[in-house]
Amino acid sequence: MPQVMPIDVVKELIKSCSVGHRRFIRESKVAERYYENKNDILYGVRKNRDNDPLRNADNRIPRNFHGLLVNQKAAYMFSAPPLFDVGNENMNKQIADMLGDKYAKVCKDLCVKASNYRVAWLHYWKDDDGQWKYGTIDPKQIIPVYSADLDRQLEAVLRNYKTRDAVDGKVIYVWEYWTAEKCHVYRKKGSSISESGLEAYNIYEMADYPEGGIQMTNEFEHGFGEVPFIPFYNNNIPTDDLVNVKPLIDAYDKVFSGFLNDLEDIQEIIFILTNYGGEDLKTFVNELKQYKAIKVETDGTGAGGGVEALTISIPIEAREKFLEITRKAIFEQGQGVDPDPQKFGNTSGEALKYLYSLLELKAGLMETEFKLGFGRLVRAICHHLGSECKQITQTWTRTAIRSESELADIAIKSVGVISHKTILKNHPWVENAEEEEKQIKKEEEEDARKVDVYQQAFKQEEEGGEEDGETD
Repeated sequence: MPQVMPIDVVKELIKSCSVGHRRFIRESKVAERYYENKNDILYGVRKNRDNDPLRNADNRIPRNFHGLLVNQKAAYMFSAPPLFDVGNENMNKQIADMLGDKYAKVCKDLCVKASNYRVAWLHYWKDDDGQWKYGTIDPKQIIPVYSADLDRQLEAVLRNYKTRDAVDGKVIYVWEYWTAEKCHVYRKKGSSISESGLEAYNIYEMADYPEGGIQMTNEFEHGFGEVPFIPFYNNNIPTDDLVNVKPLIDAYDKVFSGFLNDLEDIQEIIFILTNYGGEDLKTFVNELKQYKAIKVETDGTGAGGGVEALTISIPIEAREKFLEITRKAIFEQGQGVDPDPQKFGNTSGEALKYLYSLLELKAGLMETEFKLGFGRLVRAICHHLGSECKQITQTWTRTAIRSESELADIAIKSVGVISHKTILKNHPWVENAEEEEKQIKKEEEEDARKVDVYQQAFKQEEEGGEEDGETD
């Protein structure tokens, strides 16, 4: 019988990681909230109209710059997801089949989660039928345990999530402790990230129990030979994508919302009446609308009446300039491409590359980290298929506005200089170079067949003509 991990060890691990994980969850929720366009401007104490009756408007307009920057990066990097080549065409096809139709979506989900949470996690497992499966995990559920050496190998993973007990249906919080060999499962009633109240959760049948009986246990051997979780870090530090732009987004929201509040507040002109001769304010309004005039009186001392209009002046130019500067700073600090059409115009291919330079810088940092994760994923698939995977070639494709005519012209000029396959990989209309090669070969064979049929028909026509001549 396999040795059960002492619960004290698991408790100690949770205790040592709980403080840092709480901070991680708190920071992650802020980035998650900004990605959903729920900025800080929406929260806080509302205005008290009794304190300042002239300033009633309290509009709070968030701008989803963070969501735009994250989605821009995800679309730029993963609209065409990475392709893998392990040096064996048959294995390449099996790997593509194992990744399946959801592969492109998983790539985008990993990018978005890493951008918001600093790291994204992918988990792979076997279902009840022994089929290999994989999917993304909420990073807030994961506490990684790394080795203390310079390699920082992933030694274990603690996963915490909410579910319902299969027996009584009550809400419980499950702790899964994954190592390279086994998974140990525990549960507790409370949601706090602490070791108190933790108990074994026996949901698996013991494999080596004597025949005829059933004994439940809280552990099982997964058989992968490594921890079946793969981290995908956002960058080399790592940080999320909000940290550099949050102060700028907050400033933009405050000024933009304040500008709208001022416009709303000055829509109503305040009239100051002196010795008004009418009966009430309703009469004043009616006379002003109907006659474009009102009557006033003297106060008996010779002082005449009058009407003055009080309005609020708004420094429009200063606010417009501030919003323009802040918007530019957001895209610079966020390393994105400002989608303002005025910045594109009729730019050439080289100018377009310059516009994407900051986004390419950010994408390059993520690509370096993600290549490690995808390498582990492909090797896990190869291990499941019973094949050894040594060197993996990853082909990454960016999706950006580009001058296709210039790229096609470069491809034509490159014929005879570089390989045919390299030209296909970089042609703007080609998504998969291997499939394009097969299609070209198929079309060449079809053309050759048509030429052969034509030559055969022409030859038969000539032979028929010669026979007719001999007969005559």
